[in-house]
Amino acid sequence: MNFRTLDLNLLRVFDAVMAEGSLTRSAGVLAMTQPAVSHALKRLHDAVGEALFVRTAHGMSPTPRAQALWPQVRAALSGLQQALAPSEFDPSADEVNFRLAMVDATAVLLMPLLVRATEQQRALANFRVLPLATRDPRAMIERGEADLAVGHFPDAVAAITAAGEETPLRHLRLYDTRYVCVMRPGHPLARGPLTLDAFCDAHHLLVSFSGRPQGFVDQALSNLGRTRRIVLTVNQFYTAGQVVTRSDLLTVLPLSFISATGNQDHLVVRELPFDLNRVRVEMVWHMRKDSDPAHRWLRGLVAAGRQDTPDQPPAAAPASAR
Repeated sequence: MNFRTLDLNLLRVFDAVMAEGSLTRSAGVLAMTQPAVSHALKRLHDAVGEALFVRTAHGMSPTPRAQALWPQVRAALSGLQQALAPSEFDPSADEVNFRLAMVDATAVLLMPLLVRATEQQRALANFRVLPLATRDPRAMIERGEADLAVGHFPDAVAAITAAGEETPLRHLRLYDTRYVCVMRPGHPLARGPLTLDAFCDAHHLLVSFSGRPQGFVDQALSNLGRTRRIVLTVNQFYTAGQVVTRSDLLTVLPLSFISATGNQDHLVVRELPFDLNRVRVEMVWHMRKDSDPAHRWLRGLVAAGRQDTPDQPPAAAPASAR
């Protein structure tokens, strides 16, 4: 590829198609026609010497070469924009759409706060909550399917931290909470402290976003040489609350998420009779959004809306989120 003769506008098209995954949506973002976007991609493919996208039933799928190029292209375009035309974001004047990936409990806690802040600022922001069926949102963020993911992502955050500057992903801790055992007030085990034998002998409900039949609790029990019987597996905290209040099943939930069941006044909380890692709630985003004024505004709202928990009240939002 001869960089001297390359039309840099083709890189803007490349960036838009990577972010949107669709010629139609990219055309709207770029204020171009779809044929013009398609023609620009063809020119870029010719300049690079290979195809960067493949058409699929779900849109434009980037090739490994495109995925390798994008972080550098996005960083360069962002730097040029900031240097040549530093932009301001006025929430009450600039309409913007955000896609947030999170599970139901996180949405129950966070979205009312975001909507209230949006209404107070008369902001023209629109939010779309995307379902999250995994504790690893990296693929969604990297593909541009979501602007921000919020939740408990221990393995993903560990991988991001270990990769350092080699990864285009960023993360920020919002708050910590702990797991507790939850049951109905009339449950036979609700009368006193919960023992390990009683916990293992009881019947259980598991909340699993991926549908896997075991979770953190089962790993902790396995380390102790113990097991439990899981009668029901569901993928929503609300469903868990409805079932537990009407049965003798036990479930294990993050303490700060119990209100998301809608039945917090009809549930009894007991400390677990074994050690379990704390729940660290984080937000994860892509570096291409790092300096975007609208996205910085969004991250500031999320950081300001972090939940007070019985374990640890929230601190002031760090500068990186503002």
